[in-house]
Amino acid sequence: MPGLYRPPAPEPRTPIRSLLRVIRQGDGDLLSLVPIDAYVKPYTYLGYSRRSILLVNDPAIARDILTDPLEIFPKNDLMVGALAPLVGDSIFVSSGERWRRQRAMIDPAFSQLRISTAFASMGAAVDDYEAELDRRAESGAAFSLDHAMSELTADVICRTIFSRSLESEVAREVCDSFTEFEQSVASVDLWQLIFGKPWADVKQPDAVLAACTRIRGLIGAMVDPRLADDARQSDDIVAAVIAARDAETGAGFSREELIDQLGVFFLAGHETTASVLTWVFYVLSQRPDVLAALRAEVEAVVGDGPVTIQDVKRLSYVRNVFRETLRLYPPITFIPRVAAEKTRIGRFNVKKGAMIMVSPWTAHRNALLWSEPDRFRPERFDADGGGDDTGVLMSFGLGPRVCIGAAFATIESGLILARLARRYDFSVEAPGRVRPVARLTTRPAEDIVVRVRRRERPA
Repeated sequence: MPGLYRPPAPEPRTPIRSLLRVIRQGDGDLLSLVPIDAYVKPYTYLGYSRRSILLVNDPAIARDILTDPLEIFPKNDLMVGALAPLVGDSIFVSSGERWRRQRAMIDPAFSQLRISTAFASMGAAVDDYEAELDRRAESGAAFSLDHAMSELTADVICRTIFSRSLESEVAREVCDSFTEFEQSVASVDLWQLIFGKPWADVKQPDAVLAACTRIRGLIGAMVDPRLADDARQSDDIVAAVIAARDAETGAGFSREELIDQLGVFFLAGHETTASVLTWVFYVLSQRPDVLAALRAEVEAVVGDGPVTIQDVKRLSYVRNVFRETLRLYPPITFIPRVAAEKTRIGRFNVKKGAMIMVSPWTAHRNALLWSEPDRFRPERFDADGGGDDTGVLMSFGLGPRVCIGAAFATIESGLILARLARRYDFSVEAPGRVRPVARLTTRPAEDIVVRVRRRERPA
């Protein structure tokens, strides 16, 4: 029945039963550890841990924590330890004055790259990927939906950052190394999470460190020609970030800082979007009614012609499907912070070193904030939907640290969703095996294996 579909997610349980489930699964999935209280309260402690872990769902409290005017809640040490080998002390992991300097430089640099300019690169990447999907439809071969979305969004971000397609050998190697990093990085080590001391070193696997070294070397190799005196000028992210200047000193980013920041753009610009699109196309494969409604809107607004940026902005139902998927499968499952000093959050006294988890996953599924919180209902985002939802989407963060690429990702996803859903049907093999886990992003525990066929239109 429309409106009652519950996409894959762990069934909330008591803390002890949740812990036993994680031990039984053996994959360290933090989502399965989250107890039932986290889905019905504005904030709650995550079971027992040596340092204490407070999950925050309340949007107002979350905004205060992420705004952090007193600098009590810097980036969490586990997050920094996971990402620093790849992105250094970039905007993604820095705090305080260093973060403010970087953000002040990056904001105008990114705004100079108009989405309308980048839209042509998005469209070219989708053109090439439709040709690839045609070949896969012809062969009937099964493939990984996760990898497919990663390849497509990596191609978009390559073209946007570096003005080169993923067909470049260097760009392909960067993409492959990012995939290895995402799958292997110890971003959530449950042993360290529960029993570790605050600010302890986070040792990453050798494969992760090797992938980081390769990625930074490859990004550097693509940056160096752009730093030459006779470099070709392009209207892309590299050019904008190279041109960025500190308002007080007039200094630009050093070469290493450029690699840091561009690593962030690549990581955030393709992994997070790929995560959402993976879940979108999985849900559409299970909900023919949603797919039919989405196709009807695309046909009414666009027809069979090219999808323009103005069309994407007019596709309200496509946008609602995207937003509902963002709600249920936020790419950044948890936004971790650490209490730099003893403080108070809501009714809880919080000790120094405590881990604060602003939790898009549980905030978006919290019964205090959303009606039918674990059901897929795109219509909840209708302007006249008449629902009683009071929650806000935290998928791109809140406050001054809101994701700088949120508008880019929304337009990109709308374009990809409209074009691929219009032309193709994805069928999932073993859909009952699909379940989400919290890795670097919200990903399926196993690859979602699909086959694709060209859509059969009614006569």
